[in-house]
Amino acid sequence: MNIITLVTGVARTPQARSKERRPAIPRAFPLAVVQGLLGLVDGALAWGTFLLAYRLRYIPWPPTAAEILALGHPRELVRTLALEAFRPYLEICLMAPLPLILGLRSARLYTLKGAFSWLEDAFGVLRVTTMTSLVLIVIAFMYRGVFEFREFSYSRGIFLLHWGLLTLAVLGVRALVRRAQVLARRRGHNLIPAVIVGEGDLAKLCLSEMRAKPQLGYRIVGVLSTSPAPGETSPLSSLRVGHVEDLPEIVRRFRIEQVFITDPALNPDLLFETILRCWRTSRVAFSVVPNLLSCLPSKTELDQVGVLPMIKLFQEPLRGPNRYLKRAFDVTLALLALILLGPLLLLIAVLIKLDSRGPILFRQERVGMDGRLFTLYKFRTMRADADEQPHRAVMTQLIRGSLRVASAMSAPRVESERQPDPDIHRVFYGKVPNDHRITRIGRWLRRWSLDELPQLINVLKGEMSVVGPRPPIPYEVEHYSSWHRKRLEVKPGITGLWQVSGRNRLPFKRMVELDLYYIEHWSFWLDVKIVLRTLPAIFRRETE
Repeated sequence: MNIITLVTGVARTPQARSKERRPAIPRAFPLAVVQGLLGLVDGALAWGTFLLAYRLRYIPWPPTAAEILALGHPRELVRTLALEAFRPYLEICLMAPLPLILGLRSARLYTLKGAFSWLEDAFGVLRVTTMTSLVLIVIAFMYRGVFEFREFSYSRGIFLLHWGLLTLAVLGVRALVRRAQVLARRRGHNLIPAVIVGEGDLAKLCLSEMRAKPQLGYRIVGVLSTSPAPGETSPLSSLRVGHVEDLPEIVRRFRIEQVFITDPALNPDLLFETILRCWRTSRVAFSVVPNLLSCLPSKTELDQVGVLPMIKLFQEPLRGPNRYLKRAFDVTLALLALILLGPLLLLIAVLIKLDSRGPILFRQERVGMDGRLFTLYKFRTMRADADEQPHRAVMTQLIRGSLRVASAMSAPRVESERQPDPDIHRVFYGKVPNDHRITRIGRWLRRWSLDELPQLINVLKGEMSVVGPRPPIPYEVEHYSSWHRKRLEVKPGITGLWQVSGRNRLPFKRMVELDLYYIEHWSFWLDVKIVLRTLPAIFRRETE
């Protein structure tokens, strides 16, 4: 389908659009199958190259081409598994695919959409195969078949041969896959549907680059106007599919997966609200052409698509090893907590059921990193028919009150006006005074913060972290000012500086300041320190 057809589709009547039927199978299904097959191929390569390395190690050197071809036959490789001399290497061989596949996935080498770099792929494969070989060496010399082969001397040559063969094999497969991608894209397949926000010179440059080089992996559906005048014309008016405020509907209608922002005058608040609305229903990606510097958050990443420089929005601030370190810390701690606290969780579930009617878990929509919505899990502490309006009213008063104080402090005042209204500071975060909606068990769970334990599931799902800012409710974010939104630059946490510094006794403004301090000064040891301070804070009842 070409651009003109798509643009014509926008002008169809609502009745005509309602007759359109989407395919029953998601578009990502064929791609997922290819990725799965690629993973199976990588696993087979990890096994096959290890078996071949073992056979090559024990044949006369230098081997002839005929001998190598004979050893590389699948039947000959399978026979290696039955050799008694291969017994010490059997478990190591069986484990070989795991570190390889996990490493390739972490290096995004199973990503088959969007632009790619042959050089980056090669370096990524080299890095992953090297790490795989190191992992297998550590297993060999530490595991030793649970000491069954403690006296056995493993051949270092086998691991060296395996590393070389595995690197060449994975590089060859990746080269074939990338070549197939290029050919498919030139025929209009494996392209990411995208739109361009703006109609200026940068938009024209972006459009021409994407059209001239389909191998980059993008199909431009059309452009979105940012002009307040609806009838204003431009050189790209014929490709216009709507206004920037229509972006969520355009994303849904055309299944857009990428948005290129090229208008340097676009209002940052409008951009943020539009992104938030889009992410309510889809996981569309946003990239900014560098002229749009007025709305960039602190988390950005420089990239290039063809000859076009791009600045990617909303990249995680924890880059490289730090990101993996924090994620490993989160997963390890969450798994240990769920295992150790399993009996307690079961007891709480039974008590909730006996105390009041309703579900055990309370599910609530929260705003996560970069405004993404997710479902937060907690033990239910209120009646099943509890109204959220009292909490909404308190939060509205709290956030607006904090804004009035901040505004007043920043403005010139006479001496008698320099002290803020003390009533505003007495509105503490998230508490409804004399809340009669809470059940008997719920009050006890809240006292010891046990109602938050199911959030460990959110941590395992990657939606939350063990340590981070408190996840806000969408109606809270509606009242945020620009600097409040900086809290959304990292994953929310079960605990945080706000937890161990007074939690609900803190005014909203102070809580935001603590969150921003955490974001700017993150370190692994800061996370450890906060976790260690959380339990004493709970026992001292500082978290109520």
